[in-house]
Amino acid sequence: MSTALPPRGRGTAANPHNRFAPNRSVAEDDGWHQEVPPTQGTEVRFETAKSIITRNTSPDLPFDRSINPYRGCEHGCIYCYARPSHAYWDMSPGLDFETRLIAKTNAVELLEQQLSKRGYQVAPVNLGSNTDPYQPIEREHRLTRGLLEVLLRYRHPVTIVTKGSLILRDLDLLSALAEQRLVSVMISLTTLDDELKRILEPRAASPKARLRAIRVMREADIPVGVLCSPMIPMINDMELESLLREAKAAGALTANYMMLRLPLEVAPLFEEWLQAHHPQRAAHVLSLVRQSRGGELYDSRFGARMRGEGVFADLLAQRFAMAIKRHGLDRREGYHLDCTAFCPPGAQLSLL
Repeated sequence: MSTALPPRGRGTAANPHNRFAPNRSVAEDDGWHQEVPPTQGTEVRFETAKSIITRNTSPDLPFDRSINPYRGCEHGCIYCYARPSHAYWDMSPGLDFETRLIAKTNAVELLEQQLSKRGYQVAPVNLGSNTDPYQPIEREHRLTRGLLEVLLRYRHPVTIVTKGSLILRDLDLLSALAEQRLVSVMISLTTLDDELKRILEPRAASPKARLRAIRVMREADIPVGVLCSPMIPMINDMELESLLREAKAAGALTANYMMLRLPLEVAPLFEEWLQAHHPQRAAHVLSLVRQSRGGELYDSRFGARMRGEGVFADLLAQRFAMAIKRHGLDRREGYHLDCTAFCPPGAQLSLL
């Protein structure tokens, strides 16, 4: 197994085979060793999407529909469960996932069209279920902002999950949505250690920037909570109580967590990351993951995939329950969004 360090600012050095491709190529070392890993630029392709709202029936998720304006994610989180989806676009879940991105250029127009369809039933739509809506390329392409403008215009409720501090750019829209009980936000906070963040989530916002985002949004009366995800045995699980304490101090109203998930190609990518960055504890980390996943590295069953099972998972759940109770993060005020004010495109808005 390769233990090469990734290019600067990237999560992985590997580009594993696309499982749907009939052919594969293998890179061979020519003996010319480079002391400094090369840089790897970001390529953005443009897609005219056919639809923008994705439906799900998962009992593990608190929403039944979501929007992802981008495919792939420049944050480069090594653990990202969305990596395998890149194979559907003839690209690798490895380095391609974080460097060869796709922007759905017609996302805003499509959303307006889908909201105006006869028989559309309103319910909160989630931004950030697969890839981060506030990843760095959003600064230029502004698709997430455009989607929020449409949702505000027609009074449609929305939930957001992000680890990007760029969300503060849209404070005006979020404040307007919050005034009408149409938005709630969860900030993903994985570690307070800047060095761990650098290798685990190389292009995501720093821990301090995420805590600041929580603080600023609460000052603007926007409902915001913290998502401690993923909890990785022997890597960041020891920080759980500290993460919750600091999030509460910043103003978070509620909290949740998820165990590490390693579907398909994510498992070998994460193993390679462990060997490169934590070789002495790699075997112990993977052993605890298997203990929490019925002897495997991944368990896709509903009810088990988010939290895991077994002694380690049960202990983590108990620690979380005690910590959120101690910090008052087990409340849900502000998270019950209003679905009654929705006025679809083409309908007349109330003057009251």
